[in-house]
Amino acid sequence: MEKIYNNPEINYLKIVDYLGIEKGDTILVSSDLLNLFSKEFETTGNLPDVNKFIDSFIEKVGPEGTLLFPTYNWDFCKGVPFNWKKTKGKTGSLGNACLKRKDFKRTKHALYSFAVTGKDKDLLCDMDFSDSFGPDSVFAYLDHKHAKQVIIDVHLTHCFTFVHYVEEMILPEIEYRYIKNFTGEYIDENQESSTKTFSMFVRDLDKDVEKCYDPIENEFIETGVADHILINGIPFIVFPDIHNTVEPILHDIRFNRSRKIGTFKGQ
Repeated sequence: MEKIYNNPEINYLKIVDYLGIEKGDTILVSSDLLNLFSKEFETTGNLPDVNKFIDSFIEKVGPEGTLLFPTYNWDFCKGVPFNWKKTKGKTGSLGNACLKRKDFKRTKHALYSFAVTGKDKDLLCDMDFSDSFGPDSVFAYLDHKHAKQVIIDVHLTHCFTFVHYVEEMILPEIEYRYIKNFTGEYIDENQESSTKTFSMFVRDLDKDVEKCYDPIENEFIETGVADHILINGIPFIVFPDIHNTVEPILHDIRFNRSRKIGTFKGQ
């Protein structure tokens, strides 16, 4: 479904009212705020406050809701120690802003961590698993909770990591990725160092694997699995229930050789 709103009265703190978010929701927010905040400054002359923007989501879901912001970092794969307190995320300024707040806490995974607040904060931050996309991962939690994902001005190919969770569900049928372990130094919440191993569902480099989610994105929007929302020229993609993406992705993998999510040799 596509929705368009052109109204200068919808400032950056009111945007959350147009995204279908309700009290008690579990929300994953992926974002690039550069265009949104630049447009806000051009329109009002006021510099947006990232913490007030985060607060607008917290207020919207209420105390029974849960908010997650990606703070992924893959340097651990290159031998760089992961420091729970100090390693910054590479998935946008919003996640890093959350890491500085006392009402947020970071999950434990060295590659795919999240800044979390709300009802399930402790549940998520107590989870101790090694497989990035396995049945005990945060992505499995999002699936089982029927979470919503809000994507702010980011191409789906660059932020819809949930696809890899679905791929790993049927690992023997996937010919272009495999599970690879990475071992290195891990510095935990108490700044204690140990050696840990985390796994990731990596591309088979011999197959020249390239992600491209444009076709599956079009299908999601056409079938109502996702909403495409344009607010004062800024694009948003909202998945009202991320679980509803599972079957379309599985269908593409099994019956279309994954052509709607990428390309690889021999496809």
